[in-house]
Amino acid sequence: MKLEMFCFFKPRGYSRTRTGSRNGILSRHPSRIYFTFILLLLIFTPRADSSWWYIGALGARVICDNIPGLVNKQRQLCQRHPDLMQSIGEGAKEWIRECQHQFRHHRWNCSTLDRDHTVFGRVMLHSSREAAFVYAISSAGVVYAITRACSQGELKICSCDAHKRGRARDDRGDFDWGGCSDNINYGIKFAKAFVDARERMVKDARAMMNLHNNRCGRMAVKRFMKLECKCHGVSGSCALRTCWLAMSDFRRTGDYLRKKYNTAIEVTMNQDGTGFMVADKDFKGTTKNELVYVENSPDYCLMDRAAGSLGTAGRICNKSSRATDGCEVMCCGRGYDTMRVKRVTKCECKFKWCCAVECKDCEDMVDVHTCKPHKRPDWLDLT
Repeated sequence: MKLEMFCFFKPRGYSRTRTGSRNGILSRHPSRIYFTFILLLLIFTPRADSSWWYIGALGARVICDNIPGLVNKQRQLCQRHPDLMQSIGEGAKEWIRECQHQFRHHRWNCSTLDRDHTVFGRVMLHSSREAAFVYAISSAGVVYAITRACSQGELKICSCDAHKRGRARDDRGDFDWGGCSDNINYGIKFAKAFVDARERMVKDARAMMNLHNNRCGRMAVKRFMKLECKCHGVSGSCALRTCWLAMSDFRRTGDYLRKKYNTAIEVTMNQDGTGFMVADKDFKGTTKNELVYVENSPDYCLMDRAAGSLGTAGRICNKSSRATDGCEVMCCGRGYDTMRVKRVTKCECKFKWCCAVECKDCEDMVDVHTCKPHKRPDWLDLT
């Protein structure tokens, strides 16, 4: 599956109109009939809005006026800070790769649709756990990308965290702030302004869900900030330390949000429309740091364009596993096909002075199991 594209299948509908009728109404008022048809289509057809996520597919070709799906505030920020959009685009590729890594063994595997401005297709129309995770990981990805670009000197508007100066103390003793601390607060500030802009234009259950999950994603990056230090002194005695704050690898954020996906909480909008409440009346905890969703997810077993499900036909499964990657779960009980394929791996590697590692190519035959397609009921084939 290609990544550079952010890819999925965008459902398209085609309509046919009759050019004539017995009473001649269509021929006398074609424009009125056509307008009425289009109006009804717009009212009753659900639409997956374009998203700023598509910036990642544009790469270096980011032109603010041509990016589909941006609301006015996002477009203004884009025009004011075009260099930040480049960072967001690179970050989008990273968080989509992370999403696909986290769900690589699941029926829904964070697939993207080729040349689709919504990136994930109609699956994001549903206020499900999957949508909650995508909004959280994408928001986290913007924080991570902007913060990293600030520290690397790639942006004019920000740099290292200037507040980390002077002396401080941790469980190992005193140290001096130095080096370049990642400016996480600026990353969070810009991500909030840019990512939340669309959701703040409306006040409904989905918008509040998205805003909540966006915040969870931003805070997840900050949660894993770590103190890195360099020792000074005779023979590295660490009598003096210079320290700075740095972001952890983005995988830690992905792992954390994946666990939050597993424990996501179903919510409903409260009566006055100012917030949401937990659907489970026996729930006693807080939703502050939890992902929330409004609708239950489809099972993603079969291709369903309306639900945005690509199905699992042809997906590779693990015959011996009982987890989500196992053939029984992945294939939804439809069974699997097995084929023998040749696998080439590196083997008998030796270190050669200096300084290379030489390996042989070893071939072996392995079994690959793939899910069977859905079988049509026999009665559908009767004519």
